Amino acid sequence: MTTDLNLGLNLGYWQRNAVDATELVQAAERLGYGSVWTAEAYGSDAFTPLAWYGARTSRIKLGTSVVQLSARTPAATAMTAMTLDHLTGGRLLLGVGASGPQVVEGWYGMPFGRPLARTREYVEIMRKVWRREEPVTSDGEHYPLPLPAEGAGSGPGRGRATGLGKPLKLITHPLRPEIPLYLGAEGPKNVALAAEIADGWLPLFVFPEKVEQMYGPSLAGAGPDFDIAAMVMTVITDDVRAALDGVKMMLTLYIGGMGAKSRNFHADIIGRMGYAEAAEEIQALYLAGRRDEAFAAIPDELADGISLVGPPGRIRERLEPWRKSPVSTLLVMGPHDEPSLKIIRDLVLG
Repeated sequence: MTTDLNLGLNLGYWQRNAVDATELVQAAERLGYGSVWTAEAYGSDAFTPLAWYGARTSRIKLGTSVVQLSARTPAATAMTAMTLDHLTGGRLLLGVGASGPQVVEGWYGMPFGRPLARTREYVEIMRKVWRREEPVTSDGEHYPLPLPAEGAGSGPGRGRATGLGKPLKLITHPLRPEIPLYLGAEGPKNVALAAEIADGWLPLFVFPEKVEQMYGPSLAGAGPDFDIAAMVMTVITDDVRAALDGVKMMLTLYIGGMGAKSRNFHADIIGRMGYAEAAEEIQALYLAGRRDEAFAAIPDELADGISLVGPPGRIRERLEPWRKSPVSTLLVMGPHDEPSLKIIRDLVLG
């Protein structure tokens, strides 16, 4: 349980338009926000905007929430992370995640299978790269290094391996041989993996009163400094109804359309929160093209439970469950101007 919360700003990813949030990020830094985070799905990447903001700030930490494993090899992600960490004076917080089969196989053309094993192997290779203790090798099933000749043709578009691959060591000396690593995870086994091998966990949907019930056993292996950095929609407004509807619109997409009917991790987590019947109905309505009805099927209690919306007094009350939960950092999503950032700062940090 935490009483003091850290505070960060989560910008997410670009959707229809490219938005330069430099002024917002600089305001967050002035106001004492500890971190700013960017994301990627199948549009903007996470690293490039973060480098842009890092060049225009000096103190605020820079997080990826998250970069997708299938978008880059472990070595490529390790190189990019090391470079950005160097250029920004050691401010990077690297969040990675497996995504889901819809994106991994539909966008990246890579197999989704065995995400836990792939994540573990990916992380091990990145840490070997940063430590520079010896040339990097891996005998893992998913990312063998060097690529063996007997693995010829086993990967999409790979062609036939020559067998001439050589173990290599990073040319550049990293500024930090241990870049803080976070995992984006939703299922209990993924969360347990984060507690075991990572420095933090990046949950997308958190109902603070239910975290212990849902994830207590999974978090048992976490160390004392393990950071649970929860993404939470935060809107300062007197129109609570409109704000809740905004949260419900986001939930409609994630529960209904972000994944296949047979495999939707977001719908699964809503089910584990106690809304399994609602999640099933929402997904069925959404996939049937009845999106207005899917929106209406989302309980207000759910939308309110995972967000912080309303006038400052209401948000102050709703912060109490977060302070009593294992969550240690709030990554607020939604504020678009400095006055809103300041109100949120005052409410969270006092």
